[in-house]
Amino acid sequence: MEPAFIIAAFAGGLAALALRLPPLVGFLVAGFALNALGHESTPALEAVADLGVALLLFTIGLKLDVRALLRREVCGTASAHLALSMPLLVLLLSGLKAAGLVLLQGTGWAAPLLLGFALSFSSTVFAVKVLDARSEARSLYGRLAIGVLVVQDVFAVVFITAAGTGRPEVWAPALLLLLPLAPLLRRLLDRIGHGEMQVLFGVFAALVLGYALFALAGIKGDLGALVLGALLAPAANSVPLAKAVFALKDLFLVGFFLAIGLSAMPEPGSLGLALGLLLLAPLKGALFTALFLAFRLRGRTALLAGAALGNFSEFGLIVGAGAVARGWLPEEWLAVLALTVALSFIASAPLNARGEAVYHRLAPWLQRWERAVPLPGDRPIDITGARAVVLGMGRVGCGAYERLHDAHGLPTVGVEHDPAAVRRLAARGYRVVEGDAADPGFWARLELSTEVELIVLAMPSGKGNLAALDGLRRVGHRAVVAGVVAHAEELDELRRRGVDEVHHMHAEAGRAIADDAVRRRMGR
Repeated sequence: MEPAFIIAAFAGGLAALALRLPPLVGFLVAGFALNALGHESTPALEAVADLGVALLLFTIGLKLDVRALLRREVCGTASAHLALSMPLLVLLLSGLKAAGLVLLQGTGWAAPLLLGFALSFSSTVFAVKVLDARSEARSLYGRLAIGVLVVQDVFAVVFITAAGTGRPEVWAPALLLLLPLAPLLRRLLDRIGHGEMQVLFGVFAALVLGYALFALAGIKGDLGALVLGALLAPAANSVPLAKAVFALKDLFLVGFFLAIGLSAMPEPGSLGLALGLLLLAPLKGALFTALFLAFRLRGRTALLAGAALGNFSEFGLIVGAGAVARGWLPEEWLAVLALTVALSFIASAPLNARGEAVYHRLAPWLQRWERAVPLPGDRPIDITGARAVVLGMGRVGCGAYERLHDAHGLPTVGVEHDPAAVRRLAARGYRVVEGDAADPGFWARLELSTEVELIVLAMPSGKGNLAALDGLRRVGHRAVVAGVVAHAEELDELRRRGVDEVHHMHAEAGRAIADDAVRRRMGR
């Protein structure tokens, strides 16, 4: 990558942080600034951008529960949104063509159809980046948004194949052999350990077995990366693998956002049309919100998921490039689509950052549209009889639960965001409920009585523990709060926030080992 690209990206990211915007907004602006200065995208930058998107979808696949995609609130919402939004967009664009819009003159009937289809999709890259930045990718609304995006990706692959932009090879059905190969890959991942070999395994699985193999078969390579991630998801080391690939994926995605800004030079006509199309983004998010409400989700969940999806997708650029190559659209539409996608990112970022504040303003109106019986995952959480609550049921959380329940005789409830872990722990006799304590909506659902006198923050993420503490303070519950941290710098932050007892995980383990060793020596 050229040094100018790195300098511009770094400066744009710093400026965005100073304005309290996600860095990706700064990367987009940096791309447009480079474009204005006469820079052009390079093959190296395009390759970096493709790698970033592939690794992003691979990490999504690693966290994917395929059964969740078949739920009505996911598959039904994605299908209904496409069925409703695409005809409306086609009618709007056809009206603009009839009114004399220059960029649509001389095009056939397929032009509004293609553009309507392209603009009906939401951005996977943007939504996942926003959710990751807020540590809410595993919240209920985050899982719903990602599920809808994955279903949209499936629609996209069907379209690309049917439109002839990526016709599968004769041997493409042989990719089904990856299914019996998956158990072997999972065992290899679990035995390979951590460190550089784990990262290399992830890159090999995502980019060779996934992206490259599917691309050779004439199928969208990004889908291959997603499929390989989903096949590896049941492995015990899938979560550590996702964390190992995370930083690499973030670095490559910088190239993706720069490439969007460099893809077309804004002109007055293109900019005006892009701004007009941008007005449709809030309507898109509102339609998603209405559909989620219709599928029995609470107002907060529906609004936040709709806000994450209220943007335009980079997939629109793929459709536009294919249509221009076949003469179905004028080349100027590439600039319009690039600007529309980029502007939707810039407009959506602050809206998502202030999602909670927007919900509190709209809550009375949204609650009137809530269904009487919400979905199980969005219902109030009853922990009647509990005197202690452990937030996060990993190894540390399970140890705290067992100590409180067995040694101190306190009726204890564990809270865990991973549905598979909840089922596994419940089968072992733990009283555990599904919920993400870092999600403010969790505290709105939790029926926290005055009987609860002790709360333990045992989530692996320091941001998650802080978010849980903020949620606890908002509901005004008074209890003794203890926290476990993995990094020394988090100790003072929790103490400053008023946590009663804070312990460093590794320091405590070291003291326990030393004490046990001394007792063993003195007993000889």
